[in-house]
Amino acid sequence: MITGGIRVLNAGLPLIVDGVPAADVVQLDWRPPAFGDAHVAEIAVSLDDEITHDANRRAIAAVHAVRPRLVAVRPAREVIAGMGEGKVLLHAGPPLDFGRMCGPMVGALMGASLFEGWAATPAEAEQLLRSGQVELAPCHHRSAVGPMAGVISPSMPVLVVADGERRAFASLNEGLGKVLRFGAFDEEVVTRLRWMRDTLGPVLDAALEAFGPIDITSLIGQALAMGDEGHNRNVAATSLLTRRLAPTIAALPHGIEVLEFLAGNDHFVLNMSMAGAKLAMDAAIGIENSTLVTAMARNGVEFGLRVAGTGEQWFTAPVGPADGLFFPGFGIEDANPDLGDSAITETLGLGGFAMAASPAIVQFVGGTPDDALATTRSMRRITLGPHPAYMLPPLNFTGTPSGIDVLKVLDTGMLPVINTGIAHREAGVGQIGAGVVSAPSEVFLKAAVGLRHARDSR
Repeated sequence: MITGGIRVLNAGLPLIVDGVPAADVVQLDWRPPAFGDAHVAEIAVSLDDEITHDANRRAIAAVHAVRPRLVAVRPAREVIAGMGEGKVLLHAGPPLDFGRMCGPMVGALMGASLFEGWAATPAEAEQLLRSGQVELAPCHHRSAVGPMAGVISPSMPVLVVADGERRAFASLNEGLGKVLRFGAFDEEVVTRLRWMRDTLGPVLDAALEAFGPIDITSLIGQALAMGDEGHNRNVAATSLLTRRLAPTIAALPHGIEVLEFLAGNDHFVLNMSMAGAKLAMDAAIGIENSTLVTAMARNGVEFGLRVAGTGEQWFTAPVGPADGLFFPGFGIEDANPDLGDSAITETLGLGGFAMAASPAIVQFVGGTPDDALATTRSMRRITLGPHPAYMLPPLNFTGTPSGIDVLKVLDTGMLPVINTGIAHREAGVGQIGAGVVSAPSEVFLKAAVGLRHARDSR
């Protein structure tokens, strides 16, 4: 009866059309709203009104208006609130008691304690932390961010990023391999931290004082056009920063030593990218009724989400390991569940959301160049609009998808994609790979309930 052939539009499981030639099938990616939770779906519909739309327009405008600049590199105790007295360590992700922390987080905290001279041996450091004598707090609670374990101690030099009177901070990037942020804490790690404190930090600070502030938005925008994505690939951005500061740095004591370090650390600008994203996203915190995500962060145990309309409240759920490429001798069974504040880059529209700019990133995190393009296109469906300064040449210079909307995530069933490093689950081993992970659906379900409660309580 049908002589001209057929085309099938399938809205169900792919198995239904398994016998039809693939070229004749269009698979519709449809999922029940709110991941099948009828109660949350009703809440999402009730929030999807002009009040929310107006709040989101104001929130994303506030984010995109921020122009972060790198202005200084100073010891954390001098610039981060509450770090000038006593034993205080900051860590990545939402709040977590020491007794529940994962191996690499514990290792990084031990390494920081050794670096500060609070303990003489790893055993003493662990005992000190278990005794409760060290105050532990999330970086996000102090206007800071840190990759992976994200540990910041009082003596560590931090990047100071500013826009007017507003400030955000991030640690300095140590490079790849056996480093503190991946939970390593041996003498090699501590010696490098001391050099960063005594040499790298002061030289960079002096160079910035002589050269002037660095416009982070402009630098990252240029890097996207050169193959970076602002999270796991920072080759271009680090090169651009080094090129700008090199003449100034070279004239300073230990300048050549610092330039050699920058030349061997393609990831150095990651932390600057994170601090800039943190400063931008914080501009939306507290905008009532906005469903814009202002932070995504992981501590190796839980994934944490913050939303503009609920201020500094965390919505959390268990976090799993990333799927990606592992170094020789390691596999998924060795991987720690995901951790780090670096997903702040995706929150703004970089990293996994900007993979279209960086087809080469798949050599580090897995997949194909087509996957990179498809990922960026898919993230458009859950964001409020393109970032006006972060253009993507492979997609006709459209801006990166920016501003994750809780309601759009619930409507599409599509979860934010995050590029990430992979740490060994045991303290002291370090990095074992890199890959891609999705935010857990539970945090968006909880966020919708929190947003509804916040509106009802006003």
